[in-house]
Amino acid sequence: MSATSPSSPGRLPRPASLVRDIALVVAAPLVLAGFGLGHPGGLRPHNAAHWAELHIWLLPVWPLLALGLVLPLWGRPRRDVTGAATVVAWAAAFGYAAFYTGLDAVAGIGAGIAEQHGGDRRREVVNPLFHTGDALGQAGVWCLTVAVAAASVALCVRYGAARVLPGTAVLLICCWSFFDSHIFHPRGVVTMLGFAAGFAMWVWAAGRPAKDLAPGERSAG
Repeated sequence: MSATSPSSPGRLPRPASLVRDIALVVAAPLVLAGFGLGHPGGLRPHNAAHWAELHIWLLPVWPLLALGLVLPLWGRPRRDVTGAATVVAWAAAFGYAAFYTGLDAVAGIGAGIAEQHGGDRRREVVNPLFHTGDALGQAGVWCLTVAVAAASVALCVRYGAARVLPGTAVLLICCWSFFDSHIFHPRGVVTMLGFAAGFAMWVWAAGRPAKDLAPGERSAG
């Protein structure tokens, strides 16, 4: 990121940079919301091919949701509570990306193909795949929740609770919904739209001078 990224001290991002950063963090949740509109409500033989293909397309999108946690905190972590919280947030965001992508691969692609080609015994294969996928998904959402909480601590220390907590509240509600909504229409779609709104609110909050900067630094750049 450039020196005008949201977390760069002493500088205000140019409007174009702020718009770019907001676009980056909302892109993945908006794409996921769009996929949710066409996501089957359940896996059946007649939609198994569509189910598997849809999750193949989703495979590279799920990790990008973590951009909303990485970008507002971008920069070298400091050796204080902000830096520690940033490291926790990034590590947990990586955990989300790994585990939730596993859900997509196992209960999405794997289960779809098993339903399509498993014959009379397909449920004996599909059910364990869903069980494993659900466990991976739950782990991923827990990691995402930890990442949101840790990122909120880092951003509150840096930019003030009044700026940051509204976005945090939206994101925590979305994490709670995400546990069982996935991207299924309608609640899953609303959940993804909520992630887009919450991440945009964080970028906007981080696009103003940090509260611990001196007056002369606030006008720098």
